[in-house]
Amino acid sequence: MEIGFDRILNALKAVGEETRLRILALFKTGELTVTELVTILRQSQPRVSRHLRLLCEAGLLERYREGTWIFYRLAEGGPEGDLARAIMKYIPFSEQILTHDSERLQEIKEERKGKAIRYFSENAADWDRIRSLYVSEEDVEKILLEATSDMKIDDFLDVGTGTGRILEVFADRIGRGTGIDLSREMLAVARVNLEKSALHNCQVRQGDMYDLALNSGSMDLILIHQVLHFADDPSAALRETSRLLRQNGRVIVVDFAPHGLDYLRDEQAHRRLGFKDEEVNGWLENVGLKSEPTIHLKGRELDLSIWVANKI
Repeated sequence: MEIGFDRILNALKAVGEETRLRILALFKTGELTVTELVTILRQSQPRVSRHLRLLCEAGLLERYREGTWIFYRLAEGGPEGDLARAIMKYIPFSEQILTHDSERLQEIKEERKGKAIRYFSENAADWDRIRSLYVSEEDVEKILLEATSDMKIDDFLDVGTGTGRILEVFADRIGRGTGIDLSREMLAVARVNLEKSALHNCQVRQGDMYDLALNSGSMDLILIHQVLHFADDPSAALRETSRLLRQNGRVIVVDFAPHGLDYLRDEQAHRRLGFKDEEVNGWLENVGLKSEPTIHLKGRELDLSIWVANKI
């Protein structure tokens, strides 16, 4: 799609200032809040908010509110989104000021990651009970099996496997199953559970959802079960998922519908308070996957959504 002269000029004016170019550079790797940007840039919140407003008005960034937090990310669609990515290619990330910004961003990410790891470590043994507080796991597992009943599954990947429960559910339907999790404590529980059930076609290993260290086109089915709300960059996690899928492979994402329970950020290390259907479907489409109708489940406190998409 062609972008008009005035819109190009507006976008270039928006990044034609040092702080705004620094801000744009920080969105190379995911979503950020105003508070995080204030910490990185060492500038006042009103000033940072003004820069963000100008970048959003120029169409280079997207803004959305979630509970008491406001998130920003690089525009994903339209000509301005394409222009934002084109500008990113020419940003000199090796410049000292941008290197310092990147280092402070990494400190923030490490702090987030540490918080999540501590939470999983403290709750590993009781994880399945905690997860069942929202929607009956039995109901979810039944739907997952129904949604894959038409498939021959030689290779199955469970991203954020936790205690290995989903591997147990699918074990007799698959050739080989692999569970990936960042938490060593969770993996220790999963290994005990798999051994107890004598599931010799399943294994678990430590890994990162953004870089799964597996061969491209090696999986028939990938499940991301109540993991995406912990992610700094959900779209990047789905991009990595798409890379691993074989032709006609399938990915299933299970996560919360939008909600306003802000306390989950502190108590359970949630990064996002659920996802809208169009948001997840947009990410799936952007990485070359075709979505099926979303399935919705009513919970006691929180509702779940199940997104199913195929690699055509």
